Amino acid sequence: MKPARKLWKLPIGGRSLSLSDKKSWLGVLFVSPWFIGFVFLFAVPLVQSLLYSVNTLEVGLEGFDTTFAGLRFYDELFTEHATYTRLLVESLVDLAINIPSIVVFSLFAATLLNQKFRGRVLARAIFFLPVLLATNLITVEQSSDMAMVAQNVSGADGGGALKSTELEALLLQSGFGSGITSYITGSVNRIYEIISHSGVQILIFLAGLQSVSPALYEAAKIEGTTGYEAFWKITFPMVSPLILTNLVYTVIDSYNYNKLSVLISDTAFDALNFSLSAAMSWVYFAVTGIILLALVRLVSTKVFYYD
Repeated sequence: MKPARKLWKLPIGGRSLSLSDKKSWLGVLFVSPWFIGFVFLFAVPLVQSLLYSVNTLEVGLEGFDTTFAGLRFYDELFTEHATYTRLLVESLVDLAINIPSIVVFSLFAATLLNQKFRGRVLARAIFFLPVLLATNLITVEQSSDMAMVAQNVSGADGGGALKSTELEALLLQSGFGSGITSYITGSVNRIYEIISHSGVQILIFLAGLQSVSPALYEAAKIEGTTGYEAFWKITFPMVSPLILTNLVYTVIDSYNYNKLSVLISDTAFDALNFSLSAAMSWVYFAVTGIILLALVRLVSTKVFYYD
C-alpha cells in the first residue's frame, strides 16, 4: 500500500508547517483577494475622500485645485446643514430597530430551509431572489409599489388589512409589554423590507446549520431531548459565531438603502459639492465604526466556538 501523500511539504525556517501554520496560511490565502482588491481599487479613493473633506475643491486647468479648509465642512454639517443631523439620527434608529428583526428572521428562515421537504431548493432560491434584484432602481420601484398597495388597501386613515391590530391585541392579552408588542407588530408591518435584506444572512446561517454534526442531534435524541431543547442547547450555540458575522454584515449593508446614503450621493453628484459629501461620508463611517466595535465587543463575549 502506498503511503498517503503529505501536503504542505515545503519547510519554512528549516521546519515543516504545523497544523496551526497551515490554518494561518489558509486564512491569509482566503483574504488575499479582498486585500489585493482593497489596495488597487479602494485605498487611493479612500485617502482622496479624506483629503477632499478637509479641502475646498475648485475646477482648474489640470483637474481639481485644493485649498485647505480644515474642519469647516464638518462644522457645516452640524451647524448649518438642514437635514444631515436628522437623517443621521434616523438612520441609526432604523439600524437599531432593523438589526434584531433581520437577524432573528434570517435564523428562523434558515432553520426552516434546512429541513428536508419537497421543493427545498426552490424555496431557498426564492428567499435569495431579493439579493439578486437589489439594485437601487429596482429597490426604489418596489418601495413605491408597496407604498401604493399599502395606501390602497389600508385606506386614507392608515388602518386596515395591512396593519397588525389583531396581533397587537393578542400579544397584549398574552401579557407582553407595550414596548415589545410595538416592536413585534412594527416588524410584521415591515416584513417586506426585512425579507428583502435577509437573503445573504439566510445563506450564512444555512451554511452554518449544515455544518453542525448530525451526531450531536442523534445523541441528544437518545437522551430524550425535545426539538425546543435541541435548538437552544445545540443549534443556537453552534451558529452563534455566525450571529456575530451577520450583525456586522447587516450594519454594513444598511448603508446601501438608507436616506443618508442618498443624501451623500446627491450632494456629490447633483450639487457637485464633493468636499461636503466626503465629510458626510467620513462622519457616517466613524459612527458606523464605533457601532461595529461596540457590537463586536458585546457579542463576542457570548459566542461559543466549537473546537
